[in-house]
Amino acid sequence: MTGLTLTLKATPERRVDLSPLSSILHLTMAEIGALKLWSGKRRLRVDELFDIQPGETSRLTIKNACTRLDYIGRDANGMEITVEGDAGAYLGIGLKSGSIRVTGNTDIFAACEMRGGLIQIDGDAGDFLGAALPGNKRGMRGGIVLVRGNSGDRCGDEMRRGIILVEGNVGNYCASRMIAGTIAVMGTTGDYPGYALRRGTLLLWQQPRHIPPTFGDCGTHTLSYLPLWFAALRSLKSRFADPKNTFNRVHRYGGDLGSVGRGEILVRVES
Repeated sequence: MTGLTLTLKATPERRVDLSPLSSILHLTMAEIGALKLWSGKRRLRVDELFDIQPGETSRLTIKNACTRLDYIGRDANGMEITVEGDAGAYLGIGLKSGSIRVTGNTDIFAACEMRGGLIQIDGDAGDFLGAALPGNKRGMRGGIVLVRGNSGDRCGDEMRRGIILVEGNVGNYCASRMIAGTIAVMGTTGDYPGYALRRGTLLLWQQPRHIPPTFGDCGTHTLSYLPLWFAALRSLKSRFADPKNTFNRVHRYGGDLGSVGRGEILVRVES
């Protein structure tokens, strides 16, 4: 049986909270159509905004999507969600398991406080990818995020666990205040990478413009675990899964010594 398909009829006037769509696994088509979605001060029915094509509720496709659709996949558990187009803010916030794929770009706070599963963004991600919500102390806590384009500032801010893979460039303060986990970036990084990094790894294919002075130069190393780490990514449809992009020789910088100081920035050394 094919999955449930929701086709956006027209771009909404205001941002819409789609978090109720994460709880449709055991609902009928009539119940799904009657679900209320907050849009500003109004509550709109799902069937007011979308044309509904019935299907298996564990597999949801949102067509004609735009950046005014927020909270797609919020706290979802065991769903397979495909977004054809762009997604709004807070994509996959608190995702527990399953997968989300966006064919376009996402707004701020994608994958924030994510707990498990896989999020793939074919375009660009906004600021605070995999970060913690303002005032919270724990960002992404598990799972994998793959961005095939670029990511904005504060990627992985307060990240606690999991993996973020960016095939393009990232903005300023990448891995800021990161508690643990791994962020890998094939493109360029902005200013202040690893700012207040406590633990965890920032793996870079290109040398940053500046390494913060609070990081110690630990020299060049051959790390035998890196080929095993890359092998674990082979199932992904990504440049990270290509054996041509793997390596085990890195230049290591330890820090941030202005914080706990048990993290590291690893920069690829050309063989």
